[in-house]
Amino acid sequence: MRKEDCFYLGKIVSRHGYKGDLLAKLDTDEPESYENLESVMLALGNHLVPFFVRQSRLHKSALLRLSFEDVEGEAAATELIGAELYLPLDQLPPLEGNRFYYHEVIGFRLQDETHGDAGEIRSINDHAAQALFVAEKDGKEVLVPISDELILKVDREAREIHVRTPEGLLDLYLGEG
Repeated sequence: MRKEDCFYLGKIVSRHGYKGDLLAKLDTDEPESYENLESVMLALGNHLVPFFVRQSRLHKSALLRLSFEDVEGEAAATELIGAELYLPLDQLPPLEGNRFYYHEVIGFRLQDETHGDAGEIRSINDHAAQALFVAEKDGKEVLVPISDELILKVDREAREIHVRTPEGLLDLYLGEG
């Protein structure tokens, strides 16, 4: 399985005890959704390796305590610290309304309340303080903040996201007005 076919779930941050249990910090608002995993993919080197889960449960609400089959003792567990956890995309719970996964909206069109078509979403930049839609319109890059206040509607059927951009933002990129 390739990383492109998976979503990042979190990262193993430490051992727990001496039997080989590990603690993972999950990148999710709903860690309880992942309490009963059967398996998970670990990024080891340049490969995703499947690990079967003997037991998984929340640990102090923010961390997931994992016990893997075939990982016994401190030494074996220590080798996995820092490994990223992935799950196949089809295991993502579906979102509704104006909530969406970043990978889900690539290829959607941004429709601005005032200016109309603001371009096709090519990627998401989530490395800045504010996550941004990176769209392209007439060969020009358009950056629009991802914010609940700006997103009016996510139309999955039409593959559009309707937004209310701040005054002058699109003019800055598209030289209109």
